[in-house]
Amino acid sequence: MSGSTFLYGAQVHANGIRQHYLRHGGTQGERATRDAVILLPGITSPAVTWGFVAERFGRHFDTYILDIRGRGLSESSDALDYGLDAQASDVIAFAQALGLQRYALVGHSMGGRIGIRAAGRRPAGLTRLVAVDPPVSGPGRRAYPAKLPWYVDSIRLARRGITLGQMRDFCPTWNEEQLRLRAQWLHTCDERAIVQSFEDFQRDDIHADLPRIDVPLLFMTAERGDVVRDEDVAELRALAPALTEVRVAGAGHMIPWDNEQGFYLAFGDFLGHPLD
Repeated sequence: MSGSTFLYGAQVHANGIRQHYLRHGGTQGERATRDAVILLPGITSPAVTWGFVAERFGRHFDTYILDIRGRGLSESSDALDYGLDAQASDVIAFAQALGLQRYALVGHSMGGRIGIRAAGRRPAGLTRLVAVDPPVSGPGRRAYPAKLPWYVDSIRLARRGITLGQMRDFCPTWNEEQLRLRAQWLHTCDERAIVQSFEDFQRDDIHADLPRIDVPLLFMTAERGDVVRDEDVAELRALAPALTEVRVAGAGHMIPWDNEQGFYLAFGDFLGHPLD
C-alpha cells in the first residue's frame, strides 16, 4: 500500500479532561468490519512518537493513538491525578466518547499497565488486550529496572532545548529520525506525571487485575529486556490461564524501535488480521 494512513489529530473531552489523539486508517473497506485499535504509549512517549507504528496498524484497522494525560497535547495541570486508575478511566471514557462499539487495546510499557487495569473493569466494547513488555513491578516485587533520573534529566533538558547529541546520550541505539522526534516532543511530558507513574510502578499491583480480565490477552515481551522475565510470565499465566505470550527476538524494552518487523509479526492474527 502506498501513501500514509494518517487521517488527522483531534481532541475530545472525556473523563473530565481534554484528551488528544491521532487517527490512522479509518473505516474504509475491510477496516469497517474489524475492531478498532487504541494504542497506549509508554511513560514518556507522546502519541506522535508512535506514528510509525500506527502507519502499519492503519493499513488494516481504524487506529487511534492516545496522548496519555500529562503527555503530548492532552491535559496536564498541578491538580491533575496522574494515577493508574485515572489513566484507565481515561481510556474507557475515550472509547465511549468516540462511540467505538468494538475495540482492542494495545499498550506498551506503562500503556500495557493501563490496558490491564482498564480490561480488569470489563468495559463494554473491549474485545482484546495486548500488553507489550509492561512493568511487572509492584508492592513487594522486583523493582522496575530503569531509574527515575533517566526520565527526569532528559525532560528537563528538553524543556530548555535538547540537542541531538544530548538526546543520543539517553537513547544511543536510536536512529536520527527517532532521536529528533523524541527531542521535539519530550518537553510536553509533565514531570509530575512521569514521577507519579514511575513511582506507581512499585505501588500499583496489576497482578490483582489479571483474574478479572475476560477478553483474550496477548503478552508480548522483549528477549533482551529485563522488564519481564520467564518467571514473571509463569506467574502471570497462573493468574490469567488464557494468556498467550510471545517473545520478540533481538529486542530490548522499546520493542518496535529495536525490531520493528518482529514486533508486527508477534501479533500474528491476534487482532483479527496480520500486520503485514
